[in-house]
Amino acid sequence: MTEDGSPLSFSSVGTRPAHPVLHRASTSSLLTIAAALSFAAIACAAEVTAGTRRPIGELKPTAIIRVGRTADWVATGEGAVWVGSTGPDAVSQIDPRTNTLIATIRLPGNPCAGLALGAGALWVPLCAKPNGLARVDLRTREVTLVAGIGPADREGGITTSPDSVWLIVDRSATLARIDCASSHVRQTVHVPPGSYNPLYSAGQIWVTRADGAAVTVVNAATGAISTTLQSGPGPRFLTSGAGEVWTLNQGDGSLTRIDTKTMRVIQTIALGTPGHGGDIKFGGGMVWTTMSGIPLTVVDGKTGRILCQWVGPGGDSLGIDHDAIWLTNYDAGTISRLEMADALRHCRGGDGPRPGFIR
Repeated sequence: MTEDGSPLSFSSVGTRPAHPVLHRASTSSLLTIAAALSFAAIACAAEVTAGTRRPIGELKPTAIIRVGRTADWVATGEGAVWVGSTGPDAVSQIDPRTNTLIATIRLPGNPCAGLALGAGALWVPLCAKPNGLARVDLRTREVTLVAGIGPADREGGITTSPDSVWLIVDRSATLARIDCASSHVRQTVHVPPGSYNPLYSAGQIWVTRADGAAVTVVNAATGAISTTLQSGPGPRFLTSGAGEVWTLNQGDGSLTRIDTKTMRVIQTIALGTPGHGGDIKFGGGMVWTTMSGIPLTVVDGKTGRILCQWVGPGGDSLGIDHDAIWLTNYDAGTISRLEMADALRHCRGGDGPRPGFIR
């Protein structure tokens, strides 16, 4: 049952490991990675100055809602804000009109690779034994599992086009196209290994290659590969708006900006936020990013100018809805509503620097 008493049903799967499984690496490899991240942060320091950085405490939340032991992944739409959690493994539904928690819908696994709305449902990749894909009916809140399908890895993503759900389902980077009506796989597309995060925009599926520096573009109607584009290093999370796709590059903490009509990279912006995790969304004509320690950054969607960067505790995932930024604090298990107008008021006057261009 959900916490508000609505019916809940799902088939049983194994429980997930108590902690994420980390790939082993040699000491020298880890030192090399750490040095590269440090260098990237130093190289970006000229782009993010004292005039741009501000304390996150100056932004006063309209509401703070606790959803679990941890809070991660945000989806907005259909009149609700959805956020994933562990402790319990669940998705929570929030009414953005009243800032109240409507329901907590328990899942048979950890929501570990994004959330996506489409075809009257919330689609939730699960880390479990085996990994799975849950469909949450938006009307009844009933949970069903899609047979034989699950995410390739945690920190992946999922997206929906008008008729399909798209998910990378194995380490060989098989992009599965799942029919929304039947929940059956209707097509598979092979993209470069190390690709985990798809996004539907402008009739294409844009797939970042986190283990490289590229974006593969797949025609959402035919499944044919349209093109491959170079990005910054380690692109993972991505968003779209105003005819453009933006990737958040974990390798050097930059943004790559792509024109969806020409399918060309038009700008790379140094944010100075390299590292694991994070999220990116487009809203109000702005690009908003979050990373641990730098929970919120806003970039002008027209000029690419870094307007403000807030530092301090919190962050990791976000959504935009009802003229507000919905920002999780992963470790606190909360999601906060920050009014977009209030955040932008702190950036009025344009005291931030011009972005850097990386070639």
